[in-house]
Parts: sequence; C-alpha cells; structure tokens
Amino acid sequence: MNRKYYSTDITDVEWIILKPLIPAVQPGGRPRFRNMREIINAIFYIQRSGCAWRLVPHEFPPWQTVYYYFRTWRIAGVWEIMLKTIREQVRQALGRATTPSAGIIDAQSIKTTEVGGTERGYDGGKKVKGRKRHLLVDTQEFVLKVKVLAANTADQEGAKQLLQGIQAQFPCLRHLCVDGGYRTTFVSWVKEQLGWSVQRVQHPNAGSRRRITMPGVEPAPIDRSFKVIPRRWVVERTYGWLGRYRRLSKDYAYLPETSEAFIYTTSLRTLLRRLA
Repeated sequence: MNRKYYSTDITDVEWIILKPLIPAVQPGGRPRFRNMREIINAIFYIQRSGCAWRLVPHEFPPWQTVYYYFRTWRIAGVWEIMLKTIREQVRQALGRATTPSAGIIDAQSIKTTEVGGTERGYDGGKKVKGRKRHLLVDTQEFVLKVKVLAANTADQEGAKQLLQGIQAQFPCLRHLCVDGGYRTTFVSWVKEQLGWSVQRVQHPNAGSRRRITMPGVEPAPIDRSFKVIPRRWVVERTYGWLGRYRRLSKDYAYLPETSEAFIYTTSLRTLLRRLA
C-alpha cells in the first residue's frame, strides 16, 4: 500500500480476518485487477468521514469501482454475511453462543437530505422529517438486523417488517425486549407468530404527565434524574456507536437499502476492531 495511511484503514490482522469473506471471482469472469483491500478501505473511509462517493480521495480506486462493489455486495447480501461471520466470532471470543437467544428492538428517526428517494415521511412525535431505522440487536449491543422505513411508520409496524423471516436467520432467538412504544398488540403478534416471550420496559416516569390530582392537592414532584433502564441501554449504546460515523449522522442515501447496508458495514467495522 504505497500511500498515506488513513485512520479508517484496516490493519494487516483485520485484513487476514476479512479476506476469506471477500466473494471470489465468478467462473468465466475476468480476473480482478483492483486491490480488494483498498476497496474495503475506501468504503470504510466514506462511512467514517461522511464524504460523497465522487469525493473519494484519489489514493483509492476510482469511486465508480468502489460504488460498484458496495452496491453489488449489498444486492447479494454479502455485507450481512460478513457481519454475521464476524459477529459470531466476536461472541465466541466473549464466551457466548454464536447465535443469540435474546434481542432488543428499537427505532430511531433520522433526517434525510435533499437527494430524494423512497420511504420518506414525518415523525410527528420526534418532529423529524425523513426515515426511521428499526434495529434488532443482541444483548452484547451487536446489530442483528436493520430495516429502514419512512419516519411516519409506527414503531410496531416497522418492527413487524423487521422480524419477517427472522426465525430462519436466528433460530435460537426466543426472547424480545421492547420499550413502551410497542403496544400490547405487537406483543401479542410476536407471541402468536413467533412464539417468543416479550418484555416491555418502560421509563420510570412514563405517564407522569398524565397524572391526575385532586383539586387543591399539590402533585408529587417528578424525578427527572437520569436512570439506566434495564436492557434499554444496550440498544441506545448501539446508536451511540453508529452515531460516530458521519455517514450515518443523516440519511444521505436515495434508497433505504443503501442506508441499511451502511449500518451493516459500520457494525462490521466496529466488530472487526474488537476481534483483531
């Protein structure tokens, strides 16, 4: 690698781990003349710096080539396969089972830019115009699955789409943790369709604004101090890690599938560092 080193570049150890997961050239196709390690480095540079595809530094392969591999692997599901393999290795290194038995679901509304595209709406609760990320993570804060929809999609409806085909991907999942925004109808749906147990975790001050008091009676003070909510902090920390990557600070993608792919690649980068 005859160029200046970027902090986003993968190390030699990380490349040894990731290289076997790079798809091989298809039979009959022309041999690759691009350095695949540099393709990966360019994608990791984009997601960390937040730059546009056309602004990829000239030290990397042409942006058209970088985008071609990113898009091709997104369509083929390669990024999810890479993440699955690395996630299982990290869980095994932590002494956990490779496949989780419990998961946490949450949704995050994020602003979109002027590039246009499908799946856009207005979240009246969060006052955000854009898209909503529906995440399923395990108890170790590792991303399992992502679904990006319009911001006006209800949390429980987005979660149902997120969980489509989930049993084939994670056959050991048996328990789900959600917040108070996921109503009892969703809990019943999960139990009926998936046969899982569901735990709804609400904030201690939930419903305090609707507290009814008698005339002339001073209402009890509301404790607004920070409290760690069981299991909920796990997915919030996942959002915190993802937020360090500027490409995910907003939704810059035209297609929601591209947004999902960037979340997978960002999670892959984070886990790769932990494994190396």
